[in-house]
Amino acid sequence: MSPEAITALFTRASGDYVFARWGRPIVPVVFGVDDTTLSTVKGAIEAVVALAGHKMAETDPELGANLMVFFLRDWAELLEVPNLGRLLDGLAPLVARLQEAGANQYRVFRFDASGAIKAAFVFVRMDGALAEVPAATLALSQAVQVIVLWSDAAFQQASPLGLVEGVAVLRPEIAAVIRAAYDPVLPAAAQEASHGLRLAARAGRQA
Repeated sequence: MSPEAITALFTRASGDYVFARWGRPIVPVVFGVDDTTLSTVKGAIEAVVALAGHKMAETDPELGANLMVFFLRDWAELLEVPNLGRLLDGLAPLVARLQEAGANQYRVFRFDASGAIKAAFVFVRMDGALAEVPAATLALSQAVQVIVLWSDAAFQQASPLGLVEGVAVLRPEIAAVIRAAYDPVLPAAAQEASHGLRLAARAGRQA
């Protein structure tokens, strides 16, 4: 990918460049799936975390679990999750907006004092379109989209995944960006577009 294309992955629709990666080990918990799908989702998260060269843990000392993934049939179900309103300010208005928009997925990130990701909430409403997607594909897509803070427009034109012999895999150019994003030389958070050029230089060396 060109430096411009990589920079665009972290340039929001507002024109602001905003990058963040996880600053602590990831501790996932998944709600609303059976044991088989649970293993698939956690396996996808583990694979993407390993790709990034980041770490997972059994517990987060501050939050317990810091990556919460919810699968549901209707957005209104979120209002019934115990204590979720304490974790997410404005939960009821958010649910109303998601219902009005007909959205089928939504992600919320929380950041530490340095700007690094410290927690994320992933909500997936299994509408007709997503119900047709294989569990492994859906799990990999969600894991990729939560490993760093991508632009709100990053994958509107092209998915981060591709197909190899009918199996969904992470596109190699996106994998290279993820690995570059976790280069310890780079900061955990950045708001200058020059950071995108530094990412591109490292991603290019991996190609």
